[in-house]
Amino acid sequence: MGEKQRINSELKGTTLRVYWVVLKKGAEGAGPREVMRDLGLSSPSVAAYHLDKLSNMGLIEKNASGVYVKKENVKAEVFSDFVSVVGMAVPRFFFYSVLFSSMLLFYLILYPPSNTPPSIMTIIFGAVGAAIMWVETYRAWIRRPF
Repeated sequence: MGEKQRINSELKGTTLRVYWVVLKKGAEGAGPREVMRDLGLSSPSVAAYHLDKLSNMGLIEKNASGVYVKKENVKAEVFSDFVSVVGMAVPRFFFYSVLFSSMLLFYLILYPPSNTPPSIMTIIFGAVGAAIMWVETYRAWIRRPF
């Protein structure tokens, strides 16, 4: 099994949530107690177990002060549907949803609806496209692993 496949298979559940906390903290990193508080884990040893697991996978490293910081960004399959914006994971579909909705809104403002077939079809296609994108954004948000 390749390195990337091994990481994808092991990076799930609580380990993934712990990794996400470390990624959000950025250069300042996170210790076991901080991870425990952020995720509501039962004890610091549970957080330390997952931090050590991530360290053994080569995703994070422990610095001299005992804080874990990210070592490298992993292109894990779990993160492929999300983009980090201001420290928050946003579904990739969100940007397409906003684009389709904005285009439809601008069309309706610039070209007031009329009862002509081209106008009706344009509005239908725009509304259906925007609706599909918003549904996919919602589905990605609900299925987020962290």
